[in-house]
Amino acid sequence: MLGIIMILGVSWLLIGYIEKENLSVLGFSPIKNRIFQFAIGLGFIFVLKLLFILIDTQILSISWIKSSSFNLNSFFLSFWYHLKSALTEDLIFRGALLYILIKKIGLQKGLLTSALAFGIYHWFSYGIISSGRIILLIYVLITTGFTGYVWAYTFAKTKSIMPPLGFHFGWNFINTMFYDAQPYGHLIFEETAKIELSDPYNTCYSLFIGLTPALLTLIFVKKLIKKKKYL
Repeated sequence: MLGIIMILGVSWLLIGYIEKENLSVLGFSPIKNRIFQFAIGLGFIFVLKLLFILIDTQILSISWIKSSSFNLNSFFLSFWYHLKSALTEDLIFRGALLYILIKKIGLQKGLLTSALAFGIYHWFSYGIISSGRIILLIYVLITTGFTGYVWAYTFAKTKSIMPPLGFHFGWNFINTMFYDAQPYGHLIFEETAKIELSDPYNTCYSLFIGLTPALLTLIFVKKLIKKKKYL
């Protein structure tokens, strides 16, 4: 939590010094509207993530069992951890710096810069930067970069950090309910068996899984932007 407060402090200084504005440009208020936007993002990504888990289950013939280690304490700890984690990353990649970039170099260049930084960041957060696996590095850069682009686009068009925060938090938190993730994972279900696809099917499926959710999110955001009462 201290890290978030520090990031907010730095953001306030940057926006105030460079743009002569305040943190309101990040779209935390009016609170009622922003909470509603967050809920829309969270609800959409909840349905989308479950859809792709279903696709995963069918394509890879995954068998699930209820996790024997499930408890409410871990569930709420995971909730709080991923909320803080998503907010921290969004403040860095879709907060003051993105706002300033868009003002200084334009919308598309700002979005692309944010997306590239978000993709490269995941080389480090996934611990693959020293792996030497060029194909993996490119894959992570493209998939997480495109996701970062969509979330940055959402911030720019809604003038609020709350909708992309709903997307980001929801995706990470729901992931921990089914898949292995650190520091929390398999909160509700665990895999007992699945098949491995051979190439080129594995490559095609990986690209589908990595890019399609962000593409569908982008379509969803564009549709909602037309209904200004929602975003």
